[in-house]
Formats: sequence, structure tokens, C-alpha cells
Amino acid sequence: MRFGTLIPAMGLVIAGFGPVSLSTQATQATQAQDVVGSGADAFAQLGQELPSPNVYRTASGAPGHKYWQQQADYDIDARLDADARRIDASARIVYTNNSPDTLRYLWLQLDQNRFKQDSLDRRSRTVNSDEVSYRSLREHQAVSIGDYGYRKLSFRGEAGEALPFVVVDTMVRVDLPQPLASGQYISFDLEWTFDIIERDTVRSRGGYEQFYESDTQIFFLSQWFPRLAAYSDYDGWHNKAFLGRGEFTLEFGDYDVSLTVPDNHIISSTGALANPDDVLTEVQQERLAQAGSDKPRFIVTPEEALANEKSKATGTRTWRFEAENVRDFAWASSSKFIWDAMVHEQPGAKHERVFAMSFYPNEAEPVWSKYSTQAVVHTMDVYSRFSFDYPYPTAQSVNTWEGGGMEYPMITFNGYRPDPPRANPEDPESAESRAAAELAYSRRIKYGLIGVVIHEVGHIYFPMVVNSDERQWTWMDEGLNTFLEYVAELEWEEDFPAFRRISDPLINEINVLDMIPEYMMSPNQVPVMTQSDSVLRLGPNAYSKPAAALTVLRETVMGRELFDFAFREYAQRWKFKRPTPADFFRTMEDASGVDLDWFWRAWFYTTDYVDMAITDVRAYRLKHGDPDVDYPLDREEHVRDNPLPVNVARNQAEGIVPREERFEALQDLYSKNDRYTVTNKDRNDAADKFDKLEPWEQRAFSKAIEDDKLFYFVDFENLGGVPSPLMLHIGYEDGSERDLDIPAEIWRRNAIKVTHRLIEDKPIAYISLDPRHQTADANYSNNRFPSAIHQSRLSAYKADAVKRNLMADMLYELKDSPKVDLDNGKSVPLKAANGR
Repeated sequence: MRFGTLIPAMGLVIAGFGPVSLSTQATQATQAQDVVGSGADAFAQLGQELPSPNVYRTASGAPGHKYWQQQADYDIDARLDADARRIDASARIVYTNNSPDTLRYLWLQLDQNRFKQDSLDRRSRTVNSDEVSYRSLREHQAVSIGDYGYRKLSFRGEAGEALPFVVVDTMVRVDLPQPLASGQYISFDLEWTFDIIERDTVRSRGGYEQFYESDTQIFFLSQWFPRLAAYSDYDGWHNKAFLGRGEFTLEFGDYDVSLTVPDNHIISSTGALANPDDVLTEVQQERLAQAGSDKPRFIVTPEEALANEKSKATGTRTWRFEAENVRDFAWASSSKFIWDAMVHEQPGAKHERVFAMSFYPNEAEPVWSKYSTQAVVHTMDVYSRFSFDYPYPTAQSVNTWEGGGMEYPMITFNGYRPDPPRANPEDPESAESRAAAELAYSRRIKYGLIGVVIHEVGHIYFPMVVNSDERQWTWMDEGLNTFLEYVAELEWEEDFPAFRRISDPLINEINVLDMIPEYMMSPNQVPVMTQSDSVLRLGPNAYSKPAAALTVLRETVMGRELFDFAFREYAQRWKFKRPTPADFFRTMEDASGVDLDWFWRAWFYTTDYVDMAITDVRAYRLKHGDPDVDYPLDREEHVRDNPLPVNVARNQAEGIVPREERFEALQDLYSKNDRYTVTNKDRNDAADKFDKLEPWEQRAFSKAIEDDKLFYFVDFENLGGVPSPLMLHIGYEDGSERDLDIPAEIWRRNAIKVTHRLIEDKPIAYISLDPRHQTADANYSNNRFPSAIHQSRLSAYKADAVKRNLMADMLYELKDSPKVDLDNGKSVPLKAANGR
């Protein structure tokens, strides 16, 4: 830290002028020419980036007085053929046209068609390198052999007449017999069938999981029926093909769904069970009625589930579910399901007692019965505080695969199971060893399960209720939901390992703001506002970066009170409606009173990153204006800042006496007096300057001299491009400390370099920038002045060269290894060429 004196004009500090020498001022002015005024662009209001407000969507971010959306009601009858892995179904759909437009045709989604050999998804895939994985071989073979996608598809009008339709990849256009005017509805029937995909073979959101040891399955049916595509005020028909990434936005409606499955199956489904007497035993109904809010209780015990999966179905049973005001419908069915439940209480809500339930096989124990349903309830506790009461009668978590998750109204499909049991290697056969192995689960499995349940159940709020469009803007539900998931995880456990480091996925980070800079500095990225199917590195782009942005917004830019109020306002405004990014951006500003256009632009429309630096600090005290006080101090500072030339110092060390000191005749007035000697003229000039000041200036100056404050001028640089608040921690020489938060508006005139002035009572020892890591700063080495040396540790290593002896290697015999006989599926030995 450099120290100097503050040189006042006429004995005063003139606001807006730097307290440095003229030469330094000139240098700084030259350097700043390229950046002065750059804040005008960084802090400009969002213009062309946002659509103009209209009668459907207001400038405040709220739905307009003419906002509308369509409605689609479904009555479905479906049959699961577990042996053939097939769905046969029929439905009646009632579609209500609430738009001001007349419709001549309807578009429906056929997502199962993505698995057809000639689908747009499969034909447009790319690879990153010249290699083939075993998984890709398996997927290619399955799709090539199987007959996937919708078959026997038909549409009929109310009178039974066939409706013409055209299939366009994962969409189908149904032509109406007569135009559907505004305010009218149409009822039509449809039939379809499709083979269910094995999820581990072809990565999908629905399908079945095969347990080969017991020859049993878990079926999880999602995106399984032709669904009305959305028709909106901002995009018309949402008929963009499904390529596997961008999910969907759909119309809300009421569902009445009958599901016929083998009679040893248990079903988890969207909606409330309408015929429990037909499908549940008296014991199961009694257990369900006794479920409380203290802990989960088994409806189907592990022992009962194990016996059930060992039994053989003797017939079928039809489960009927009803769901009101949902935008989709999914379900899972298996003979393997354990079922537990507890109650989430929300007094005063439409559903005051929500049944939180989990369905899972014995392979998922013991971690699922311990954590899944508790995580469901915890999610509703936290998310409802940030949005609205949970709006449905059930919230379910179903274990349908080993990793990952997917959401639908009232039901979520979640992964993570304990790894296969491993006995104690020292005594693998002991009963204690076997029991311990069966109860063991890793840290990754525990937190992976809790995290995925929170995330997927959170999706029931966003986007299953706040109905954003992930086909266009992935971040609107994934990013917002990951942010709230992060909030919920830290309320579950303070050191919850919420995020994996990008460069080393084996390392978990608690703070998303320490994880995300690595991605934000990388070259292989696109802005968050990129359309879903064109996003690069979906995880950090659509999940982590928006979550980091909202964390910075809540904890640093806006503060919790303003952020939470505005976010809750957004959720309540757009509950059961279809928001766009502009509606979110505008609502957050409208409800908080904080101008955030600069934030949205930097975080969502660019690939800049945060890197704030303290480049210099200069310290001053105010000059008295009295030469008898100032000149001696000037002399001391000159001596301090200008050491003797090295040759003079060495002359003194060698005893060389200057000629002027050896010959008195050479000495005069200047030999005994330097330029800091005070004269009467200096005193008179100082008095004249003071007398010429206005009375108020004299009072202000005298008071400043009396206060004897310290003036610090701190230079900051924005190296990453994203404007950011400057969160300062100031340490003083007496050991005391204080925090100072400077808002991002400091960059509004110059978005690259700024100087901030501090007026202090006592000397500063250091200034630290963002020591609590709350801005996503990418480089903390330039965040402290003066710099500090941080000690860490190194690991010693030994470089092992790869040694290959061709002559010796040629002497190895080829080991026997299994070879699959492709004709009969049997394993045959692979022999060496010499027959041995």
C-alpha cells in the first residue's frame, strides 16, 4: 500500500479530482480513454432482447387482462402387457379453444417416435471422436431390431368419423372437420400402441428396467400418450420436434385414467387413486389412513414386496386415477414395489394433508426407506415458502433406475441405489459381514438420492405448475429449480455436497459460486438464453450457472427480503400459467424496485465471467495549508520515498566527504536550507489563500483539519466483463475490521476501471474483496491489497516411464477368454492361434 499526502486545491479536496500528481493523472486519463462511458452499454435497459408488452403480458411481468391459455381434458384407458412390454390404449380428448384465434387443425406430441430408426433425432446426431462405445453399439442394435414408436394410431370425431392426420417425426397434425372458433371445444377419440423401450438400452425418460436375476421389471411410463401441443400467444403452435433434450410445455387439463396391469403389480401415478377398494387390501388401506406427519410408514413392507415379486400374476387389475388441473400424466407399475407414505401438512391450503409417498424395490434399501419420503416432505416445506402451497393431493418419488431423475405432475422418477453388497474381505462368510454389507451405502448414494428427490419433486412446482417452456428455455425450469434445490439442500444439511467440480467430478463443492467460474471462463459455452437443443454443456449452462446467478442475486445484489418477495410474486403470478423469460425478468424488477437489466444481460445474454481486482490503493491525510506544519512533513515524505542514490550511499560508506563540506568558502544559504524551508512569503501566501475562501469553505476546511481523517483511493478493475457488487472486508492497523458493500452501480459510467474513495478514522492495514465467496469471482489472487502469500501443500511424485519389451512381450501366451456365439447366444472359449 502506497502512502502519500492529499494536495488540496486552495487547501480543499475538490470533489471529482484525483489526489495524485499531474503526471500520474495524465497517465490514468490516457489509459481510461478506451473505457470511459463503457458502463452505458453494460447498464443499458433491456430493449430488443425482450418482446414488447401487450394485452397478454404486461410491462410489469404479470399476465395481461386478456391473457389466455388452452385446455385439454383426457379420459384414457390403457393396458400394460408386461410379457410383451407393450402399451395398448385409447382415449377421448376434449380440447377447448380459449385463444382469440380460429383453429383449422391441432398438433399433438408423439414423443415415442424419437426411438424410431429414422427419427430426426437419430438422423441428426453427431459424435466427438472416431470411436464407438459398447453403450452406443447396444443402443444401435436395440433400435435397429425393435419396432419402436407409435403404431396403429387413429383419430375419430364425435360421430365416429375418421379424422385425417399427418405424422411429422415426433408431432402429428390432426385436421379438423370444421374450424374450431374461439370459445368452442372439440371432442375426439384416438387409439395407439407402442413397444416399451428398455431404458438402460436406449437412454430415455420412460421405459422399463429389467432385473435379470428375478426376471422382473419396473415399468415407468412417461411421454407415453399423444399429448396436445401447447398453443400460446407468443409462439402459436409449439410444434418443434422433440430431439431428446428440450422437454416440453403442455396444456393444463383434468384426467381420468384407467390402468390395467398384472394383478401382482403396485402402481404409483399422477393423480389420486379413485378405486382403492378394487386394488388395495384392507390392510393397505388401513395403513394408508394411519399415515402421519412424524415419519414414513410402510403401506407395502419390504417383506411383502419380496413375496409379491416372487409370485406370478394370475390375471389383471385396473387402477383408476383422477387428476385435476395437471399438464401431463405419468405412472409406474411393478411387482417389486415397497410403498411407504407420510403426510405433509399445510393448514389453510386446498389440500391440507398431502400424501408424500415413495415406491422402490428391495434393491434400493436401506437408503430409500430412510431418506426418500423425508426428502419429498422437506422439498414441499422449502419450495412452498418460496412460491405457494403445494397444489396437489400427492407427491411421489419412484425408484426407476440407478441414477438421474425425471419429473411429472405429482410423480417423479429417481435414481440412486446402494452398490451391490460387499462383504468384509477378512471374513466374507460371517453373518455379521453379510449383514453389514447389505446395510452399507456410500456417501455418493446418500446425497445423490436426497439431491435428486429434492430436484425432481421441486420440478412439480417449476415447471409442472409454473408452466415454463423448456423446449425453448431450459434454464427457466432447470435453473430456477436447481437454485431452489440448492436452498433446500443447505437447509437439509449445512455442508451438503451440492455440486460436483467440473474439472474433477469426484470432488464435491458446497458453494456453487466456487464451482461455476471454471465453466464461465471456458471457451466451449453459449449464453444461457440459447435454445435448448443448441446449448453446449447442458449441465453447467442450464442448471448450475442460472442457479449461481440467482444465488448472487439473492445473497449479494438484492438481499433476501427483496429477492424472496419478488420470487414469490413471480411464482404466484404464473401459477398454472405459461411464463416467458421476459415475465420473470420484469416481475423480479417490478416487485423489488431494483433495476436488474444489467444483471440479466451479463449473466444470461453473454458468456462473460466475474473477475474483480483491486489494482491499487493510495492513502492520504489532508494538508493543513500552514507551511510551518506542511513543509516539515513534506521533507519527511520526500526522504521516505526517495532513498539516497546507491553511489552516494557507497561514498558515505567509504568515508568520502563532499567537497562543499570540506571547504567552508563554498557554502551559502542553500547549503543549510532545502526547498522545504519556510519563508514569510510562504506564510503570507497561505494566509491569503485562506482569506479568499468563502466562509463556508473556511468552516469546512477547518473542521476537516480538526477531524484529521485518512483518505483512501481504491482502484478496481472488472477483468471478466460481468459487473458485480464489490463486497469489501477492511482490516485496520489496530486489529479491528469492518465490511463494506459497494453496489454494482459503481460500474455504471465505466464498466472496466473505477476508483472509489474511502474516508477513515484510522489507518487501514489491508482491503479484501469478496472474502466470503459470494459473487462467483474467478480469481481470488487479485482480490486483496496488499497481496498475501497463501501457504498450501504439495504432493511428491515419481515419474514412472512406460516400459515395453517387445521381445519379452512376444513370449506371452494368449489367455482363454469368452467369446459369444452370435448364432445360439452361448459362450464359447476363444483359443490362441496355435490351438493351446
